Amino acid sequence: MPRDEDQGAAVPTGRVGRLLQFGSIATGIAGGVAAGGLRALAQGKRPDAAQLLLTPANMLRLTDGLSHLRGAALKLGQMLSMDTGLVLPDELTAVLGRMRDDARHMPPKQLQAVLNAEWGAGWYTRFARFDVRPFAAASIGQVHRAVTRDGRDLAIKVQYPGVRASIDSDVDNMATLLRLPGVLPRAMDIAPLLAEAKRQLHAEADYAAEAGHLQRFGALLAGSDIFALPELHADLCTPQVLAMTYLDSAPLDSLVTAPQETRDRVAKALIELVLQELFVFGLMQTDPNLANYRHDPKTGRIVLLDFGAVQPVAPDLVADFRALARVALQGGTDETRAAMLRIGYFGPATPPHRQALIQSMFEVAMTPLRQDTPFDFGRSDLLERLRDMGLAIGNDRDLAHVPPAATLFLHRKIGGMYLMAAKLRARVALRAMVARHCDSDIAPR
Repeated sequence: MPRDEDQGAAVPTGRVGRLLQFGSIATGIAGGVAAGGLRALAQGKRPDAAQLLLTPANMLRLTDGLSHLRGAALKLGQMLSMDTGLVLPDELTAVLGRMRDDARHMPPKQLQAVLNAEWGAGWYTRFARFDVRPFAAASIGQVHRAVTRDGRDLAIKVQYPGVRASIDSDVDNMATLLRLPGVLPRAMDIAPLLAEAKRQLHAEADYAAEAGHLQRFGALLAGSDIFALPELHADLCTPQVLAMTYLDSAPLDSLVTAPQETRDRVAKALIELVLQELFVFGLMQTDPNLANYRHDPKTGRIVLLDFGAVQPVAPDLVADFRALARVALQGGTDETRAAMLRIGYFGPATPPHRQALIQSMFEVAMTPLRQDTPFDFGRSDLLERLRDMGLAIGNDRDLAHVPPAATLFLHRKIGGMYLMAAKLRARVALRAMVARHCDSDIAPR
């Protein structure tokens, strides 16, 4: 294989090696906590566990360690950094957010070992060109550009070795870190969320399933003049390799300086796609990372990538969200609370004042849906207000209720669309778009 000047960082593949890496992270954090506690005592202060844990130095240790591990450890961190509705401390959310763009690629020798195992020795003779350095590296795999001898321009997604086998232990080890004092409220039970994370991560590590999702969405969006998806090249696909057509495109971020009309069109199209996924397809790509959406400057189409995190949406959940959307558009405090209770934003045992706080946050989030004119995401402080309200709820250290995992991950996708529209400074009239999916006529306001 050709050499790559940036040798990358080898992925720890064995259970013992990954456990030692977690141990190193935990030991470093514990040492930082102990040193901080001693300094506080020397200054006559009473050490605070949360403040000692969430220091910049400890957060850097966590970022570096998880970025080196990749796999489920990094993916779970990225999941939690998005707006799932599970409120984490501000310092931890910021660090986990930075990890979305901080995955390291594996070195050429490790890449060659993986491809030798999947394609057989001498595989490179099948290609006129194979770029050793990936053009994208994420939590579960990295993507290389290649051209076959028969002229196909491809994007080759290669899974990191050992990722699938380490999912359960990685999530369990991450759970240990999340249960350190000061990270989550004392009584919060995150076991169902972690179980769902394991299930989703196993699904994402199944490249055969991802190939099927890519083909399914390709069929659902066939003939679209708005969206473009890569085509699958099954002859090069294996359980650890996914081969697709390479689509030349630009990051969605490149549109931040585009004309207002272009930004509005793209944001509206992506929001409408989420509504179709929820209310029409019953199938949702649940990872709202902006890197999964790109733009083709030549055709103006939105390029959709990465179908590993595709989840079916149960019909009863679709019905509950349709009912919630209807009452959100029409208003009605009691009706909204009943719909939120059915979906699981809070439970029957949640104290009334906490229910009221969560409902007030929902009411603020519905602001863009309650006007007939376009909502200006660029000029609104909506996201800042929601963040502040979420932190206020999260600071209640006795908060115990966690919404169902399916609701959290769906909520994560919806929250990601808010972030996307804000980044593009888009203006979108949402009320009519949502009303079309509510099975009833919603009167203008």
